Amino acid sequence: MKDFYQPLIESSEIIKLLRKERQLKPFCQQVLQKKVIDKAAEERGLTVTPEEIQAAGDKLRRDKRLEKAADTIAWLAEQMISVEDLEAGICDRLLWQKLAEHLFAKDVEKIFVQSKLQFDHIILYQIIVANLQLAQEIFYEIKEGEISFFDAAHLYDIDETRRHLCGCEGKVYRWALKPDIAVAVFSAKPGEVIRPIETERGYHLFMVEKFIPAELTPERYQEILHNLFNEWLANEVNYLLYNCKV
Repeated sequence: MKDFYQPLIESSEIIKLLRKERQLKPFCQQVLQKKVIDKAAEERGLTVTPEEIQAAGDKLRRDKRLEKAADTIAWLAEQMISVEDLEAGICDRLLWQKLAEHLFAKDVEKIFVQSKLQFDHIILYQIIVANLQLAQEIFYEIKEGEISFFDAAHLYDIDETRRHLCGCEGKVYRWALKPDIAVAVFSAKPGEVIRPIETERGYHLFMVEKFIPAELTPERYQEILHNLFNEWLANEVNYLLYNCKV
């Protein structure tokens, strides 16, 4: 770090700014997390090989289209890090993943099965208007074929962005919806318009375009694994802090 900004910036100035911006605690939490991970990995005999670091580094360069050595050097300079810094960061991330797999890989499928319904999702459209009378009028006009759901959303929705999208909310998970709304939309048939539902935002009309049952995809696997590991890591850091104060 010294090579990049000293003597213009001292380390003490960085810490002072972190304090002022209320970012010192998150930064210290990351330091403690690394200590916990390093200790837990060492206790379990988990290591990262030079070949694994090289493979991950090559992937990073491909992802960032750093085709030539000069491109990589320029990118490192822009990031204010050295090759050693980059490799150390890659090593930390690989060790994080290895430890997460070691601790919780066996639990991912069980957690997925237990909460599978929450991972079901839909392609959802909705219209929100300010009063019940208008919502009911729109509902019956759509039911009678006097206007399409998409045209009604484009004309009447209170949100400008959703008007431009003709009511499209895109992919929505069951857990992201309020319980009463989740029951209504997941009980409907594709293309069916649901009667107005009142919330603090107004009166909602919903239409489900498509139901997508939950699958344990590689992305979902990593999401569950990360959640389990992050919960464990937070508890370990809190335990470390508690013992430090005792």
